[in-house]
Amino acid sequence: MQRSHFLVVVTLTFSITFVGCSAQKPDSEAKAAPAPQTAAETAPAKIDGLPGMPPVEDPSDIYAADHAGKLSPVVQDDPPRVYVPNSGSNTVDVIDPATYKIIAHFPVGKQPQHVVPSYDLKRLWVLNDLGDSLTAIDPKTGEKGETSPVQDPYNMYYTPDGKYAIVVAEAQERLDFRDAQTMKLVEAVKTGCKGIDHMDFTADGRFLIASCEFAATVLKVDVANRKVVGSLTLEKGGMPQDVKTSPDGKVFYVADMMANGVYLIEPDSFKRIDFIPTGKGTHGLYVSRDSKVLYISNRGEGSGTGLELAARKPVAKWQIPGGGSPDMGGVSADGKVLWLSGRYNAEVYAFDTTDGHLLARIKVGKGPHGLCVFPQPGRYSLGHTGVFR
Repeated sequence: MQRSHFLVVVTLTFSITFVGCSAQKPDSEAKAAPAPQTAAETAPAKIDGLPGMPPVEDPSDIYAADHAGKLSPVVQDDPPRVYVPNSGSNTVDVIDPATYKIIAHFPVGKQPQHVVPSYDLKRLWVLNDLGDSLTAIDPKTGEKGETSPVQDPYNMYYTPDGKYAIVVAEAQERLDFRDAQTMKLVEAVKTGCKGIDHMDFTADGRFLIASCEFAATVLKVDVANRKVVGSLTLEKGGMPQDVKTSPDGKVFYVADMMANGVYLIEPDSFKRIDFIPTGKGTHGLYVSRDSKVLYISNRGEGSGTGLELAARKPVAKWQIPGGGSPDMGGVSADGKVLWLSGRYNAEVYAFDTTDGHLLARIKVGKGPHGLCVFPQPGRYSLGHTGVFR
């Protein structure tokens, strides 16, 4: 076990009360105290979600169902595993997180990019990008299943109502809406946006925000109507990567590996409102189990950043001893470990989320990319390496 150099920044807020020397003002001059607000007045407004989408449990925290201990009955007996697609080896390694050992290894199609949980949590899909196929994994056994033809599956998400799988056909610059059960193509949405890669959904599920890596652009798509309704260009030369919605749904974080930080996008107006530097090669974004911290992988400098979501500022940073290339991954079901692939080092990293020290680095196949930690808490999956609600 190696311990990384971990820097924690703590910000304290002091409340200071000034007491005047003069006597209290007479009643005629004093302002009446406002009436206390009722629970109904202070509670977040109910979210009018996409028809067919499960109701949002807590409008102030769309990740409420993802907290530690909230495993769905569908997955509560599934063995904890870390599934690693090796893009350069055309294989998948399966890691037992209790021992940090590889316990299974099998070949898949050409250039597997991500392992994606199905909407109903009953299956994992290996996305064989250049193999134009999906390979199923049974999460109850960890065993490889059948391989099905699907064109250009670089990434994959699910609409919040569970009707469609959205295959991100990066090379085709398309979002392919497919029947979630049969994978039959329903509609191919041409985006005209080079390098469309990652996305997340608004709190109400009615829109998605997607990044276009080679166009320095993010798109807004109407989910029900399957139409691009907005385009926002970031800084010239940028390469936007992962996208994550804040717990209150008020902002989207967009990682940019050339800008070395995250952009903050307001989803309704679809405008950029801020930028936060985090580290060289900012890439993957993962919300902590208590919805308080956004874990950010900085692939270009072998580090990770913890960003406090309420304050919207970095509060912690750790460096991988000897360097590395942390990329995509996920958080353990109990929230204690952040798992990330080492894209250019043929390894996987396990970080202790309490202080950021490195628990393990595990040698895997060549080019490990979108690894999936499974099972994770949540009622349903929106895809990628594990975006749950």
